[in-house]
Amino acid sequence: MSEHKQELEKRLWAIANELRGNMGADEFRDYILGFIFFKFLSEKMEKFALLELDGEIEKYSDIEKDPELLEELREEAVESLGYFIEPKYLFHNLAERAKNKELIIEDLSKALKLVEESALGHESEHEFAGLFEDVDLTSTKLGRTVDQKNRLISEVIKHLDEINFGFDDTEMDVLGDAYEYLIGEFAAGAGKKAGEFYTPQQVSKILSKIVTLGKERIKSAYDPTCGSGSLLLRVAKESNVSHIYGQELNTTTYNLARMNMILHGVKFADFDIEQGDTLEEDRHVGRTFEAVVANPPFSANWSADQTFLSDERFSAYGKLAPKTKADFAFVQHMIHHLDEDGVMATVLPHGVLFRGAAEGVIREYLVKEKNYLDAVIGLPANIFYGTSIPTCILVFKKHRENSDNVLFVDASNLFQKNKNQNMLTDEHVEEILRVYEKREEVEKFSHLATMEEIKENDYNLNIPRYVDTFEEEEEIDLEAVANEIGALDKEIESVDAEIKRYCDELGIKAPIL
Repeated sequence: MSEHKQELEKRLWAIANELRGNMGADEFRDYILGFIFFKFLSEKMEKFALLELDGEIEKYSDIEKDPELLEELREEAVESLGYFIEPKYLFHNLAERAKNKELIIEDLSKALKLVEESALGHESEHEFAGLFEDVDLTSTKLGRTVDQKNRLISEVIKHLDEINFGFDDTEMDVLGDAYEYLIGEFAAGAGKKAGEFYTPQQVSKILSKIVTLGKERIKSAYDPTCGSGSLLLRVAKESNVSHIYGQELNTTTYNLARMNMILHGVKFADFDIEQGDTLEEDRHVGRTFEAVVANPPFSANWSADQTFLSDERFSAYGKLAPKTKADFAFVQHMIHHLDEDGVMATVLPHGVLFRGAAEGVIREYLVKEKNYLDAVIGLPANIFYGTSIPTCILVFKKHRENSDNVLFVDASNLFQKNKNQNMLTDEHVEEILRVYEKREEVEKFSHLATMEEIKENDYNLNIPRYVDTFEEEEEIDLEAVANEIGALDKEIESVDAEIKRYCDELGIKAPIL
């Protein structure tokens, strides 16, 4: 499976690189990922049709001769898969036309629109509405003329048609991993924009393992800034999650998240991804979740409108996060949505640990009054796309097993240097998770701080206050150094004398050294 996975990833990325032309990674991403997803839907539709109509038709295209049977299949497909694609609009059939150099761009655009429309008025409508709106086949980025656009799109379609995705459980995992790989590769080339839709896999692994620790099944997982949904899918990989919830501000990324869910085999009825500003327009009012994870935009702007002081997410704290630093606003939002027996893990910039004013008040309330903070894990700098700042993971629980202490971990030196980014290795991840799970005290790495210690530090959570990583310098032997200097002076005098003697023999003036 590993070889197949690597080969699939390699081929998909090669197609993306060969055909993207002058487009940026974040622009071409929407096309290549959209087409992969459409191919996936097409193959799934064809397989469903042949199984459902076993014996009634030899191949899916035969159904076009029986309008009544076609309509019956449409209803069954929408109810089961959430969508319907008729034979002539299947990916493979459009690819065959592309090989014959036909104009396919209009029918391809229509096919994508029909997938969305097939769900209208059904339970899956919300999951499929506007799903392909970022795959704009009229864009001049694809070429100036219709023929130029058609040539480029036809090449993509033909290349993708040659790849066999497969559909048993193993192959689904391979395709899902390949899709994640592509998202990660596009993130690496998207610079600052990457942070909007992608959390590095090793960080996702730490967050997801923390919130699922000791749990084989979780009734609900939630990410209020879910990006492409990768972090939520990682949680689902670690534990059996009954229902996935998320919200995403960016429309393009919101569409990508829904595609990602469906492609990873999450049924449309088992996820609820919403679009909108989480802080200003909470789409999951009244709900709480067993596992809450997030990588919110670091120090983002928000309105901090005074009316939020009467919002139950923020009212108990007496202060709102600053307008230019929404970090604690996200924390307050997530804690509000956390189940009484749930676990929350979020990545934040280091500043949340020690900044004062309103943030200091919120931090003290969470630690002193509520005692929700379970752990603080410092991460290395430069491991996130688009920013080189050091970050930390904060873990919160409403009912803590270890309510008399908080675990501090300094993992800032655990990284492997890559070309442009630092990265955590599997060994680094395991070391962090082992210390978290066992709540171990490791010299110069982790410390269990008592509530009294934190109080003495005025609820400043800056990790160096709790984990001493200072390395004493070796004591310098001054006498030995003096002896070495003396020996060097004698060598210099000897060389100087030798030069002088040589110059005298030649009858020239010796240089001044």
